[in-house]
Amino acid sequence: MLKLEVNGSEHDFDGDPSMPLLWFLRDEAGLTGTKFGCGMAQCGACTVHLDGQAMRSCVTPVSAAAGKAVTTIEALKADPVGAQVQAAWRRLDVVQCGYCQSGQIMSATALLKTNPEPSDADIDDAMGGNLCRCATYVRIRAAIHDASRALKA
Repeated sequence: MLKLEVNGSEHDFDGDPSMPLLWFLRDEAGLTGTKFGCGMAQCGACTVHLDGQAMRSCVTPVSAAAGKAVTTIEALKADPVGAQVQAAWRRLDVVQCGYCQSGQIMSATALLKTNPEPSDADIDDAMGGNLCRCATYVRIRAAIHDASRALKA
């Protein structure tokens, strides 16, 4: 049996330890904010934090999360950086279809936690693995800068 900490709550899992973390989060923990996109870690829709690092949950086995803190989009409102990123997303009306946005926000939050004043190049590098079919990349970059300024103020 694996013990998992997800958004500060303990979960026991006695299933297949190679099951993708994404399926545990959605099907076992009922946290559906993390989305399935490609299943190959290429689109970023499934991004969560594992001990603060942005990870693709579609290819991360549940066993890799045992003993580590998993954070999903559902918990970001309680995190000062995550809450500010979400507020910037709303202020700048980033979302179009919205499907990729939880992964985008998770990656942006991880970036701002390690680099509170990123350049455009830093943002492009950190967000490069997150695809947006609606091409809201300009607004995503602007929202990250906006959140950075708001956190600094």
